[in-house]
Amino acid sequence: MNGAPHSEVAVRGLTVEFSSRAGTVRALDDVTLDIGRGETLGVVGKSGVGKSLLVRALVNAVPSPGRIVGGTVSIDGRNVLDLEREQLRTLRGRQVGVIVQNARIHLNPVLSVGRQIANVYLAHHRASRNEAWKRATDMLRAVGIPDPKERMRSYPHELSGGMVQRVVIAMALICEPSVVLADEPTSGLDVTIQDQVLRLFRGLVSESGASALLVTRDMGIVANFCDRVGVMDAGRLIEVAAVPEIFTRAVQPQTRALLAAASLGEEKAG
Repeated sequence: MNGAPHSEVAVRGLTVEFSSRAGTVRALDDVTLDIGRGETLGVVGKSGVGKSLLVRALVNAVPSPGRIVGGTVSIDGRNVLDLEREQLRTLRGRQVGVIVQNARIHLNPVLSVGRQIANVYLAHHRASRNEAWKRATDMLRAVGIPDPKERMRSYPHELSGGMVQRVVIAMALICEPSVVLADEPTSGLDVTIQDQVLRLFRGLVSESGASALLVTRDMGIVANFCDRVGVMDAGRLIEVAAVPEIFTRAVQPQTRALLAAASLGEEKAG
């Protein structure tokens, strides 16, 4: 992959609410964070604390009936929340790559994976189908799928979970985005495949110089693949620190509970 342009993400006071007949729930509450050039920021927390919603809010894609009621999200110096629909479509995919969890359900079962990857490239570049096909093949090779020319013609159901996740990474990175958002990209995979996929993710992001956000519930993943970490609880970012500091000088009790759970998990595994 060629080097992507350097970028920074700056989020200030991001607040998301969901309204219903029962009342209003604040799902993200005054979230402020930065992701530096070439940095991977981990966001960790229990299920339901707002991690996945944060990823969607960063590209102004909060699902209805949710709405962003405050704050700014700056990517490449532009406030994402001020962009028109067509500008957002360009942003998503071209400047910001998103790697989703449960990758298989996000792929079209009746299109070959090669065509799906090539279509992402065609949506953001003036290129022939042959050029897009070649670029997609190169991306499959880059994400470590063997015999990429043959696999280009495979359908999602013909691939293992680990290979499907690699396909989704290829789709997210084919346009060489300057920002990569990964929402629990290895959920559902066994530990060995998780490690392979995360090492691949880290290597490709590092090579491209992109800024990355990696959402996870696993402090072990944070320790091995992130530069800094933010801890979320009840829609709030309660603690942000460099990875070595969070493991030695965690301040918040929620953070210490996550660390204790991770240590217990390691002891049981041992």
